[in-house]
Amino acid sequence: MRNVTLKQLRALAAVIETGTVTAAAKVLNVTPPAVTMQVQLLEEQLGLPLLDRAGDRFQPSDAGREVLAAVARMERALADCNAALDAMKGLDAGRVSVGIVSTAKYFAPNALGVFARLHPGVDVALVVGNREDIVAALRNDAIDVAIMGRPPVDIEVDKALLGAHPHVIIAPVTHPLLGRRIVAADLAGSTFLVREPGSGTRNLMERFFQEAGVSTRIGMEIGSNETIKQAVMAGLGLSFISAHTVAHEVANGRLALLDVEGLPVVRQWFVVKRSAKRLTPPALALNEFLARRGSEFLPKPVSPGLRLPSEADGSEDPPVVRRKGAKN
Repeated sequence: MRNVTLKQLRALAAVIETGTVTAAAKVLNVTPPAVTMQVQLLEEQLGLPLLDRAGDRFQPSDAGREVLAAVARMERALADCNAALDAMKGLDAGRVSVGIVSTAKYFAPNALGVFARLHPGVDVALVVGNREDIVAALRNDAIDVAIMGRPPVDIEVDKALLGAHPHVIIAPVTHPLLGRRIVAADLAGSTFLVREPGSGTRNLMERFFQEAGVSTRIGMEIGSNETIKQAVMAGLGLSFISAHTVAHEVANGRLALLDVEGLPVVRQWFVVKRSAKRLTPPALALNEFLARRGSEFLPKPVSPGLRLPSEADGSEDPPVVRRKGAKN
């Protein structure tokens, strides 16, 4: 591959990622014939077909997948080089890419806004996704730092505790179980509106009811906390959800919390970076800012009697935290 060019490799990667030459040309800001020529030259130099046609789209051949993996490694090496060069420029300019799980969007933008005002020359890019999305972005160095609940265990990461993250069950304000102290078994057979598979909130809900030996009915899978809240208000079901996402609606009397023994379940928020990733000065400054001041931006607890764990407790999987006075 001695005579292969960066332009050829990026043309191939764009065709594989988009599926068509036309779409790849738009991504690369060139003409479709230019993309076709670069891919053909690359195939001639390597002596192997790199693309297979499936209907009206292209997919990589076995050789194409090998080349694509090499391109990904090359792009990461170039990104590390850029980070080293940016480190020579200081904090007056630069770019930081932050990934947050969707539940964190209720407080993370406020924190990022304060950081941006402190460092107006720094461009802050925000990526929002579920836990699987953000873990994948960390692994591939698509983001510099992440705000998430449970740091990945299959990647070596550095983490700093931001604060407590309680989870509750919400109901419409006319629900018959409101005002009563109940147990999980009282919700057996109830319809729940849940996040998509891969969501940390969904995983936590399933674990809570599994440990209680209770089966619930999944009414809808909804990929948006905002839509879930509206559906609960409309009486379509209950939802196990982050208390940080519903603080405003509960305070305004638009949603209610069920008083369930064993709730809230409290986890923690962390700011996370891949240990081997070299952060630019702006990214390092943001990571330190979130570790030092991130807890200031967390919403206040929405339920009376909520007892949060000590912020010194940085365990990844702490025990269930109960209300004061709850039975063990």
